[in-house]
Amino acid sequence: MSEHGHGAGHGHGAGGHSGHAHGVAADADRRWLAIALTLITVFMAAEVVVGVVASSLALISDAAHMLTDAVSIVLALIAMRLAARPARGGFTYGLKRAEILSAQANGLTLLLLGVWLAYEAVRRLIEPPEVQGGLMLVTALAGIAVNVAATWCISRANRASLNVEGAYQHILNDLFAFIGTAIAALIVVLTGFARADAIATLVVVALMAKAGYGLLRDSGRIFLEAAPADVDPDLLGDTLVGRPAVIEVHDLHVWEITSGQPALSAHVLVDPDGDCHAVRRDLEALLRRDYGITHTTLQVDHVAESMLQVTRPGERTDGPGHCEEPHGPAHRDEPHPH
Repeated sequence: MSEHGHGAGHGHGAGGHSGHAHGVAADADRRWLAIALTLITVFMAAEVVVGVVASSLALISDAAHMLTDAVSIVLALIAMRLAARPARGGFTYGLKRAEILSAQANGLTLLLLGVWLAYEAVRRLIEPPEVQGGLMLVTALAGIAVNVAATWCISRANRASLNVEGAYQHILNDLFAFIGTAIAALIVVLTGFARADAIATLVVVALMAKAGYGLLRDSGRIFLEAAPADVDPDLLGDTLVGRPAVIEVHDLHVWEITSGQPALSAHVLVDPDGDCHAVRRDLEALLRRDYGITHTTLQVDHVAESMLQVTRPGERTDGPGHCEEPHGPAHRDEPHPH
């Protein structure tokens, strides 16, 4: 007796409830992101002008970093609106992964901009230009204040979203970069060592590379349908097959629809005398309690029924003959005969 339909319905019901709560939180997220965007955009425009006047590549690189911050917030706001649309037509999950597209574009932009800034910094290390340290120092200190305010705003939003976390990490890194620029400016003022400006730029580049790589790695895992980073599918399969009446778990898939929304599907074979409904409820409760997975689709069958339905003449009935192309390992409760 198959429990596929019932299991799917239960999963969607749980997911729907949490989706309503997320919708309420998303409004607050958008408000905090919009405030941070305003702060960053206004200061960024001023910093570009001052950077050109002071001939400071560190200030210009900070402004470029702030541009990626602003773009990341704009993309985050657009993606949040797209993700909030209900599922319809061919998009059976809706547009929830628009947030992951935003995070990936954000990470790629950081890396490409970092390459250009690294080239410019090395060139200035070789031939350092005249740098106005005083103007650079005042601007960097103002940048620290603006980034502290923007970081605080975004920290108030829901950082479980890779989209929001990406914007938060950008601005936090930018805060560290401004601190580095202020130190470099102080060195220029006190010692006249103009190369400190280019060195500070390379520090900014390192932070950009780290943030960009992290965003590409995390968003790439979601696009490739990898299991959430904190879930080991093999251990999870062994845990499920260890539950009462469960004989085998195969075709086990764990993935994330979008950041913070894990999903799971599996084919579960139970003892011929087992209660399929009770087993499904037990497994769903375990997944919800121990793994935070509420979107589940479990097909639960009696082991003897399943084998008899798909076994062809001359085929063994003690092996995994129930799937033409098994996906991944089959987890079996060894003490039970198959």
